Amino acid sequence: MSEFGISLYLGTGYEKNKEIVAKAQQANVKYAFTSLHIPEESVSDYAAEVKKLFDLCKSCEISLIVDIGPRTLEKLGYTSFADLKQTSVSHLRVDYGFTYQQIIDLSKDFNIAFNASTLLESDIRELQKLNADFSKFSACHNFYPKPLTGLSLQKTRGINENLRRLGITTMAFVPGDRELRGPLEMGLPTVEKHRGGDVLFNALQLIKECQTDIVLVGDIDISDEAWRKISELSQGYVSLKAKVNPEYGYIKDEIHHDRPDSSEYVIRSQESRSYASQGKLFAAEEIKPRSKGSISVGNEGYLRYSGELEIARKDLNPESKVNVIGQVDTDCLKYLDYITDGMGFRLV
Repeated sequence: MSEFGISLYLGTGYEKNKEIVAKAQQANVKYAFTSLHIPEESVSDYAAEVKKLFDLCKSCEISLIVDIGPRTLEKLGYTSFADLKQTSVSHLRVDYGFTYQQIIDLSKDFNIAFNASTLLESDIRELQKLNADFSKFSACHNFYPKPLTGLSLQKTRGINENLRRLGITTMAFVPGDRELRGPLEMGLPTVEKHRGGDVLFNALQLIKECQTDIVLVGDIDISDEAWRKISELSQGYVSLKAKVNPEYGYIKDEIHHDRPDSSEYVIRSQESRSYASQGKLFAAEEIKPRSKGSISVGNEGYLRYSGELEIARKDLNPESKVNVIGQVDTDCLKYLDYITDGMGFRLV
């Protein structure tokens, strides 16, 4: 199951960051990204503000992924990166200014996050020669504040596939939908087509299409609805708004799971196979169209499959052996292709 993170910036201010961290903790978010060498970050007592941020995340059990540079220690007043071991910092994102041996030494105390876009085959070979432990390595994509500069889904997927073959954890960003970060305030996505889009849908695409292990929100904050959806996704399910015939109301507000051997045509509820054995009867009803998003239950014509709940991923031919009992709302149809491989769903 993928995990989720937020982004915290010193320029946002401690009180606002405190509010965001509280929301993140409530939503089962485990990570926060922050950079310690952003040029426009200007606070009065830099080292003190950073330490307050570290303490805030530690108190809420959120692990920090920290973007560092060669001057980070000097700015913080530390003598060694080992001084960060007692803080909430779990990952050091290194982009430049560190030798391979320094990176390996740091990986003994921290997870190392490389820049996914600049990590080269030659870097990997050198690290392999030095017997690096690749289980301690992650690769974090950039976010792109300027429109038309983000990556494509295809490029992100290709990079991630190569990284995961080496056992490297992958991270990427989706933009927020509430408070966007300046100075441009035009979203902070990794994938260009995600700029200004639905937070849940963008996260699902990164997870399912791009094999992303940790999805981070790049901007300052997201809407209350997006927080709810991220919380649900972190628990392994997606809520789908739907209309269901009253006599079948028992299928609503329960978390179902698609079968691990997913069909390209329908989502199949694993839990629903037990309905027939619970004494529920499924006599055949009027044959109805099976459009994308139609919710159906196998009737007695399907014998031992009677009672199985399905949601159509695409328009299907009408079938006498199923009773069409409801319809997923139009604005949730886009999620259907991503509810696969045992992922949960709830009809609300």
